[in-house]
Amino acid sequence: MAGHVEALSFMSAIDLLRRRQRRQALQSEEDPEMIADNAAAADRFVAAAGLRTFMYLPVAQRACTILMDVLGYSLQEIAGITEMSVPAVKASLHRGRNRIRELADAPDENSPPQSSQQELSRLAKYVERFNRRDFDAVRNMLADDVSLELIARTRMAGRRQVSRYFHNYSGVSDWRFVPGLADCRPALLVFDPRDAAAAPSYFVLLEWVKDRIGSIRDFRHARYVAESAEMIPLGSPGGTS
Repeated sequence: MAGHVEALSFMSAIDLLRRRQRRQALQSEEDPEMIADNAAAADRFVAAAGLRTFMYLPVAQRACTILMDVLGYSLQEIAGITEMSVPAVKASLHRGRNRIRELADAPDENSPPQSSQQELSRLAKYVERFNRRDFDAVRNMLADDVSLELIARTRMAGRRQVSRYFHNYSGVSDWRFVPGLADCRPALLVFDPRDAAAAPSYFVLLEWVKDRIGSIRDFRHARYVAESAEMIPLGSPGGTS
């Protein structure tokens, strides 16, 4: 469910942030005991928040906040879309709005962390091995309890399951990884080697536990996310594998 919710929230936001509609008429369905924010306050904070801000929210909070305050869905509609109960939608909406307000009030404290030289070095090592298709070496970088989220497609947990993910990449040739930043976060930017002039088509996020990869979030099947992300390569998309 979470993968479906995340894909939906991003896709809908990108498509409909440009055309905000229906929001004002549906505010009356809120429960004032659960959601203390009034319509004007919610509009002000959510309108000022870009997709980068929503990335800080857990999936359920992100989906509920975008679906109601950006896209104008009712509580019942959100419950149907996300397969959550109406009380759970209310709670997620309440927490998501509060978090957005906190981020708006303290932008410096909540800005994306700066990348350390060690982190960028580990990222470069991963990229070098991946582009060389040395997937055995890549697997050796994984933590035993590594988790994988192939956004909008599937989730895997544990080194054994996640190993299948690399096998799938070995069967296609439409990618070349480059270390970079996606919305100021260290990321693997993915270029199509068949089109030297093209921008990155999607990105992959890694999280580290000490010197091992603890989680992988791959947006290969959710490329609409890249349309709203600021992606900055820290290396050249060219070169040989």
